Amino acid sequence: MQVNDITPERLRRLAGVRPQDGKVLSVFVNLDPRQFATPPARETQIRSVLDQASRLLREHDSLAHAEREALKTDLERVRDTLTNGLDAKGAHAVAVFASTPAGLFELLKLSEPVEHEPVVSDAPFLEPLARLGAPERWCVLLANRRVARLFGGPSGMLEELELIEDDVHGQHSQGGWSQRRYERSVDKDVKDHLRHTADVAFTRLREEMPVGILLGGPEELVGDLESALHPYLRERVVGRIAIDVENARAEEIHAAAAEHIAAATRRRDDEALQAFAQEFARDARAAAGLPAVLAAVTEQRVETLLVDEGVAEPGVKCPRCGWLGTEGATCPADGTPTQPLDDVVEEAVERALTTAAAVRVLRDRPELASHGHVAAILRF
Repeated sequence: MQVNDITPERLRRLAGVRPQDGKVLSVFVNLDPRQFATPPARETQIRSVLDQASRLLREHDSLAHAEREALKTDLERVRDTLTNGLDAKGAHAVAVFASTPAGLFELLKLSEPVEHEPVVSDAPFLEPLARLGAPERWCVLLANRRVARLFGGPSGMLEELELIEDDVHGQHSQGGWSQRRYERSVDKDVKDHLRHTADVAFTRLREEMPVGILLGGPEELVGDLESALHPYLRERVVGRIAIDVENARAEEIHAAAAEHIAAATRRRDDEALQAFAQEFARDARAAAGLPAVLAAVTEQRVETLLVDEGVAEPGVKCPRCGWLGTEGATCPADGTPTQPLDDVVEEAVERALTTAAAVRVLRDRPELASHGHVAAILRF
């Protein structure tokens, strides 16, 4: 099963790493099984990336002696981790961030292939991770008259969290008053089972609520199951799937859920784009185009950053106050000479993450083209 170590909290913490007297080495290894299916192929890929990183350190002209030596130590640690028993099962890529001055060494497994050369910079290079996005958690809850199964996790990586089994009376055919009383008893058992299922689901999910819940089971029971859910869960129900509750394999459940999850994700993108369009039309809480978005990011006013996949633009940064812009030799806030950035969009994404803003990377959506492929919904 695929794995993905990206979480919003982890991205925010990494985005906040800024060593005062050193640099950060960021290394990305593409392990796409379509290209690197065998151990020798993966080993060759890892060696190639490590050679790139070694060459980067040798050819990096602006490093001070102490920075270069620290990075050599970092690279050896990365080399040891990647070449001595790396457990990459379920990962389509790995990212490693290392900085001795910052006390940082972190490896993340990624669910999608990542192609990027090693980077030496003042902070972890998070653009490839931010554009993959922290996986949203989903839930599938299946129930019949006796058994329930709860699955949770990121899309495509749903794991079975709970198997719930309750004693429910079987069929009875004596007839008459005795049969009616028995049927009422069975109905009560089934309702108790659904309430028990709903209670277990809430207990397991309340600490980290899913963005969406799919229900499955016999048609005559699913409505009762939804009614039994805690209101916090009920409001997250986005659809129903038809599947064999007791016998369906995990792969079948993933397949049944995938179409609903893709549709729900697109609706969330639609809602974010619609909210931006409304605010922009009212000349209110919206920033459109890179200069305006960078200003909002600098002022920590971004609630949701919208970025088209693959967009990259050069820019500048003030090393003293952090001001971001598309151009300018000096910072307009304090007059400090600015530093050039190969990709100021990546810096904006990282800055947005540190201020707990949501980042939505849009794929195959034309709505932002007229705004330079970057926009934001603002907090104020």
